[in-house]
Amino acid sequence: MADTELIRNIARILDEAKTSNAAQHRKIKELKLLRSKAPSIPQFSAAFTKTLLPLFHIQRRSASTERVVRFVSSFATARDSDSAAISDELLENFLKFLLIGAAAANKTARSRACQFISEIILNLPDDSEVSNEVWDEVIDSMKLRVVDKVPLIRTFAVRALSRFINDAENSDILDLLLEVLPPEQNSEVRKTIILSLPPLNATSQVIIDCTMDVNESVRKVAYFVIANKFPLQSLSIKLRTLILQRGLADRSPAVSKECLKLMIDQWLAKCCNGDPIELLKYLDVETYESVGESVMEALLKAGLVKLHEGESLQKYVLSAHDRTEGEPENCTPSIKLIEPEVALYWRTVCKHLQMEAQAKGSDAAAAKGVEAAVYAADASDSNDLLDRILPATVSDYIDLVKAHINAGPNYHFAARQLLLLGEMLDFSDATIRKVASSFVQDLLCRPIEHEVDDEGNKIIIGDGINLGGDRDWADAVARLARKVHAATGEFEVILLGVVEELAQPCRERTADFLQWMHSLAVTGLLLENAKSFYSVQGRAIEPVELLQSLLLPAAKHVHLDVQRIAVRCLGLFGLLENKPSEELVKQLRLSFVKGPPPIRVVACKALIDLGMWHGPQEVDRAMGLNLSSLLREDKLHFSPVNFLDNAEDFNVELLDLLYSGLETNNCSNSLENSDSESVQAALGEGFAKILLLSDKYPRIPSSFFPLLLAKLISLYFSNETKDLQRLKQCLSVFFEHYASLSANHKKYLSKAFIPAMRLMWPGINGNAGGSSVVVSNMRKRAVQASKFMLQMMQAPLYGKETTKEEENDNGGSPENLDRTPQLSVECGEEGLAIRIATEVLSFQAKKTPAEKSYVSALCRILVSLNFRLSEQEAIKLLKRLLNCLSESVLAEKDLTKELKQMSEHLKGLDRHPDQDLSEDEVKFIFGRLDLEPNLDLNVPAAVPQTPVPHSTRPTRSRRRERHEDVSSDEENSPTSAQSLARTNPASVGPRSQRASKTAALTKITTARKPARIDEDDEEEDSESDVTSDDSDQLSE
Repeated sequence: MADTELIRNIARILDEAKTSNAAQHRKIKELKLLRSKAPSIPQFSAAFTKTLLPLFHIQRRSASTERVVRFVSSFATARDSDSAAISDELLENFLKFLLIGAAAANKTARSRACQFISEIILNLPDDSEVSNEVWDEVIDSMKLRVVDKVPLIRTFAVRALSRFINDAENSDILDLLLEVLPPEQNSEVRKTIILSLPPLNATSQVIIDCTMDVNESVRKVAYFVIANKFPLQSLSIKLRTLILQRGLADRSPAVSKECLKLMIDQWLAKCCNGDPIELLKYLDVETYESVGESVMEALLKAGLVKLHEGESLQKYVLSAHDRTEGEPENCTPSIKLIEPEVALYWRTVCKHLQMEAQAKGSDAAAAKGVEAAVYAADASDSNDLLDRILPATVSDYIDLVKAHINAGPNYHFAARQLLLLGEMLDFSDATIRKVASSFVQDLLCRPIEHEVDDEGNKIIIGDGINLGGDRDWADAVARLARKVHAATGEFEVILLGVVEELAQPCRERTADFLQWMHSLAVTGLLLENAKSFYSVQGRAIEPVELLQSLLLPAAKHVHLDVQRIAVRCLGLFGLLENKPSEELVKQLRLSFVKGPPPIRVVACKALIDLGMWHGPQEVDRAMGLNLSSLLREDKLHFSPVNFLDNAEDFNVELLDLLYSGLETNNCSNSLENSDSESVQAALGEGFAKILLLSDKYPRIPSSFFPLLLAKLISLYFSNETKDLQRLKQCLSVFFEHYASLSANHKKYLSKAFIPAMRLMWPGINGNAGGSSVVVSNMRKRAVQASKFMLQMMQAPLYGKETTKEEENDNGGSPENLDRTPQLSVECGEEGLAIRIATEVLSFQAKKTPAEKSYVSALCRILVSLNFRLSEQEAIKLLKRLLNCLSESVLAEKDLTKELKQMSEHLKGLDRHPDQDLSEDEVKFIFGRLDLEPNLDLNVPAAVPQTPVPHSTRPTRSRRRERHEDVSSDEENSPTSAQSLARTNPASVGPRSQRASKTAALTKITTARKPARIDEDDEEEDSESDVTSDDSDQLSE
């Protein structure tokens, strides 16, 4: 009786506590008083837990329920000095009760128990005394719940373990959380784990990796944890730049705002005292220039860059007696050298002021009245501030840049930043322009920097291609030269004059390889920035003379670095020509075929560019042979070329030559390239561009694209290219967007499906096999490729290719399959299904083991395709093809079952099952798909049942009755008589008998146990195609 009264009082207090948080403190005192009046702590604990039992059956999370949980947890962790032992005993008993609930089979009970445990652990005072055995049981229980199948339970378990994650004796908790974080699917659990991780070297990289999480809230939490747990100095330069690079460029405004808050409130304000230059010093802007630019753009946009009076570049132009001690002796005495971070800071500030002035000026021109005056005043203020920052005169600017150039490689970055400031200066005055022009010529004529090793060999500093050994430096010089010589044709005149001067020793054959490379670097700069071929004609040196006396001889130079830069210049020269010259194309083809890997990479890039710019026909005509006349729209294969055969005739079409470069036997030494770029990677990138922009190149035959696409797919999944990371990365981005960009791309992909499978499947088309393990891996990769192509085919088109149409049908009706009604049969999944069915039927009845596995893999893709009601002709043709197809896979019962279900599905989609296709309609569909199958499609519309010949063996009465039932069913079928009439009894063998028995038993099972079929389907769907395919291989 006393227990009942105690339970009633506890329940009353809980009911009053759930209404509001304000009364909980008072209710805890009432509950403590009730506990003190109880006969014993075990009796109170039993009544207390019994009162809470209904809470473990409530599934919905409501505000009142959460208040009760917090109230109970606060009471369980409340500890008074007067009753400490009683509180600890009650807490221990309550934890034991919760451990039972945490191991319950019911997910609601487990969830509530884990919620109580997490709240108790997080609110537990440090002076609480609970036996070690109980805590060990709690920790072990929560470790098990971390991998629970319910996400909410995993979240509570992680929260509970976060209290012990820093204990040395529980180091396995941290290892467990780091292990479960990457595969975790629920975003809330990932967020809880990230918030629980301590700031350690082992966790920093894991948390930073979460800044690339697919979920926006997880990325935001990652930046929050970095801001609050990792000081700027504790992170490496690489991690700092990685955090800012990802965060400032994040697609989510909330995430980028969180990253900006991290950079401003934590790093800039607390670690750098609000100084942007100090923050740039932590980022190594010489290595991570783009990150430094992003940081400065964000700070300037936020208005956090404050320019104080007297701060400008003019203070670095000093008098002679102001020269600081310790600076290089060769620097100009009146110049104070600038640090890299300062140079980047002023360059971005000046760029921001210039863009702001231009924007305000445009607004002023578009506005009227007072508004226009305000905008004009703002633009004038920005221009005035820019003038105060830049050097006072152009001469001071030139002296400043020269001082940094002469100071050596340590100031190379600062010199380039100062060069970029030249675009903001005014060179309209003739005298100023003359001084600047002389400076530009000095930059162009500056020798290539090099070092001499111990053996006296000269080693180039830089990439050996661009002026100054750096593409960014060459671009800065070109932009300054273009600004100084802004008149039409003046830029080309100046650069051709420099080229003529530098090429004189080369034409006289007295130059060393450094002089060759210097003249070719300036030539490349000219060819890159020249607007047209006409702009370089009639100048100091004619284009033909430049080609014959400099570029072609350099391509045959004994030094490989000279060859490489010369081949690059040949490609640029060919892009400027109206039609590519014969000598140029021949040299590029020769370099591509016979050159070492670095030369071949540059040559194949040049040939691809020429083919995309002029068209492959023009490039072939330049050879003097009319090879392009052989290009046909129905080109079905490429002419193989063996680069290793010296007797091989390489006068083949450009596309055949480049395609042959993808073969591994022609790229055996591709990985020797020190630039980590192979010939296959360069060709794959070039061909991906051609395929991606195929609509813009009508002169390239459309039949070329499916063949090339099949080759790229086989390369992407090939084991021989697994180390070509650049190729893999390029193709992964390409395949992600290719099929969704255009309906034509889906048509090419549909055509490429069968060629790609034939290229990859061992034992088909003469493909080499090997051991059983090798064959199994090759088949797995081919199956993976087939699924990949299926996903590409089923990917929706991007917005510009799709049309919004009203859907008047119900959500679950078959009409919902018409997701892309604008696609024709060639571009849709119906066309792919016809291609696959035709390919399967092309094999003979007696197949090799390789052909059996190949046909099985194709059929598994076939049953995964979707069909649209609008394509009635294709559906009727597929029904007829399936009738013939079912005989090819009779040995695989599960696949036969799926094909039968597909046939029934097609029957349901056929709006006019009584109408059949004529021979002309069938030929028309095959013609649209470019198929010429030699098939006999004169079969009935339904899947025929193979007749069973009469057996001479006596049978039991039960078996005879079952046979009579099946026969009666077949007599009622309108197609059974036709099937019997068309079957030759003499041709029916034992395999046909087994097939007919299997079909009859399947029919009986289908009629009597439809629910069983659904279960089987679910089991089959859960199986992996690769696993089932492997089982087929083992059986073979």
